Amino acid sequence: MNQPLDGRTVLVTGANGGLGEHFVLQAVDRGAEKVYAAARSPKRWEQDRVQPLALDITDPAAVALAVASASDVDLLVNNAAIAPTGDSILGSETEIRRIFETNFFGTLNMANAFAPVLKANGGGTLLNILSSAAWVSMPTGYAASKAAMWSATNALRFALEGQGTQVIALLVGMIDTPMSARFGGPKASAASVVSQAYDGVADGSIEVLADEQTRDLKSRLGAKAEELYPWIHEQLLAYVS
Repeated sequence: MNQPLDGRTVLVTGANGGLGEHFVLQAVDRGAEKVYAAARSPKRWEQDRVQPLALDITDPAAVALAVASASDVDLLVNNAAIAPTGDSILGSETEIRRIFETNFFGTLNMANAFAPVLKANGGGTLLNILSSAAWVSMPTGYAASKAAMWSATNALRFALEGQGTQVIALLVGMIDTPMSARFGGPKASAASVVSQAYDGVADGSIEVLADEQTRDLKSRLGAKAEELYPWIHEQLLAYVS
């Protein structure tokens, strides 16, 4: 499917990364009128409809400036995230807080800051890029931050339904991008993940499961923990062995 985004104005955070770049380019291909490509150090783009935007989502002043600069946005793609090498749930509190500052608080602050913008532009769409790590026992601050953001995404859907905002959670396992290069195991292509995400925007979805592994995991979440966790542990070994 190649559902259109005709006439829409999109803001993509983390636009310089492997997944973010696909979100920008596919939005253009699908007919978006304008795409704000946001990053801490934005790069130059060849496409006329792409507008670079300097943005650190952990900086409230930068977020406020982005709201003022991009008041025409009706589709916000919260893609920016970090997954540091050596991340461990047993690691330093400072490092775990740093992860949460981007993956949870930064993403939540973007959602809250742009909610009035989306409302003013007809309700719009909020697309949060999460991870199937939110549902598994990965011993990392990254997984914990994504679990927290999954809960917050569901809460935002309830909180924003009165203004007509479509809130989508995208969940996926490993994606073939530089961020996951140090891991083994099967990986979904960035192009496929973004295509499914934008199809979800077009068809009114509230959840997109962007690879077979995540769909399989979702089907097992009702199992007893004593059955689920050994299976999850076995799956994780494919990535760390």
